Amino acid sequence: MESESNSNNHDFTNALSHSNNSLNLTPVAPEQSGNGLPYAPENFPNSGDIWRWRTGKRVAANGNFRDRYLYLPPRLIAAGHSSGRGGFASKLSVERFLKESFPDIDVLDFFAKFSWTIPSTLPSGNTNPIGDVLLQQFELEKQSESDFLCDIDGCKAGNLMCSSLILEEEKKHSPAMPCDICCTELNFCRECCCILCCKTVDSAYGGYSYIMCKVKVGDNICGHVAHMECALRAHMAGTVGGMIGLDAEYYCRRCDGRTELISHANKILLVCEAIDSEGDIKEKMLNLGMCLLCGSQKAAAKELMSRIALAMSKLFDEFGSLLQLKRGNNTEDILNVDDKLTAHSAGFSINGSAAMDTTDDESPLNHLDVRIGKKYFGYRSESLKLEAEVDQVLEALRKSQKYEYNLAEESLNEHKKYLQNLYQQLDREKSELASQPNGSHSGVLFETVKERKEQLRRELMKFENMKRVANGFGSTSKDILEKYFGL
Repeated sequence: MESESNSNNHDFTNALSHSNNSLNLTPVAPEQSGNGLPYAPENFPNSGDIWRWRTGKRVAANGNFRDRYLYLPPRLIAAGHSSGRGGFASKLSVERFLKESFPDIDVLDFFAKFSWTIPSTLPSGNTNPIGDVLLQQFELEKQSESDFLCDIDGCKAGNLMCSSLILEEEKKHSPAMPCDICCTELNFCRECCCILCCKTVDSAYGGYSYIMCKVKVGDNICGHVAHMECALRAHMAGTVGGMIGLDAEYYCRRCDGRTELISHANKILLVCEAIDSEGDIKEKMLNLGMCLLCGSQKAAAKELMSRIALAMSKLFDEFGSLLQLKRGNNTEDILNVDDKLTAHSAGFSINGSAAMDTTDDESPLNHLDVRIGKKYFGYRSESLKLEAEVDQVLEALRKSQKYEYNLAEESLNEHKKYLQNLYQQLDREKSELASQPNGSHSGVLFETVKERKEQLRRELMKFENMKRVANGFGSTSKDILEKYFGL
């Protein structure tokens, strides 16, 4: 089955390549539309049936649109071939439609009649190479209402940006597990509807605001998604005490699987550093990252929190007055936010459905959301930085002490073996002297033994000096450290 799919994809590529070579592909601006060739078929299935095309917003590194849409001719829509506006967001959805409505048609021949690839008039380069790599991974525009239409097949929620309609996304993960609970609900799609609030997730800015559970269930993955804020509100994300016991983790309500959130928070920080957007958007993203990590005992989470705190401080330096103006200056909110944050991060004990009864106003993200003001965040930022600095100092001390211990161990053992060899050599020389009769040769051996004893005495004095490192390298004289340990 897999080889057949790969073969079909190869055939599609060949067909599209042949189509591109035979058609004049004029670059098109974002969100433009047109009828017929070169980007939509003509006279299919009957003469006079002209299909329509439209471009999206995202442009790939090769200069072609990442998002392009194909629409049925009016006659087919009127004939009832479409349950919605007749739009397709991927080749996969077009293929599904063709196989269902025209089972005898040659799909390869259909795609060879036009170009699925649409070149963009926008430049594909970027003045910031690092930002370019990141921005290619993350969608930087919010979905507009035009992105939601009812497809022939695929997303039950009618979301044109759903990953279930994108062949590449479908191949990226293992198949999703069978679900006869939430997935049986009308208009619910596990791949783009939050399992907690049932609303569609937003893929803007790399989809930072939601998470997909990729925990393995048998041979498949769970595949359900949830808004991060919904999960925080339901105490199913972040650091939570009680029976659930989360530490910078996400708990999936569907499969009971756990997903670490440090990598998700790190992705949020990377997106913030890459995008060129208004301060309030970055602020919201950084607040979410802080909420996911707040209260964690993991060293990696604490280190990442200090980086987010630093990014937030820089954000306030750049947009502070504007952010303050947008959110107002409610002193009571500023004074109360710390208690609310502590209640969330210090460990909330889940009992029954209490977690799900929390209102939107009680969202931990809303409380952390920068009603705290620059003055409050300055305290929190500096506090986090101090914690991180202490951790770094202790880690550095541990490493330096380990290095000093290893150095002392190596030097002392080396000198110990040297002394043992001297003792053995002295014993042999004494035995040889004792077995010799009085004479000139015995006189030479006597001098040798005498010199060996003096050598051993000097080395024992060195050894006594080296043993002073037992009090610590800091309490040992520099002369000893330099002479015997090479420091």
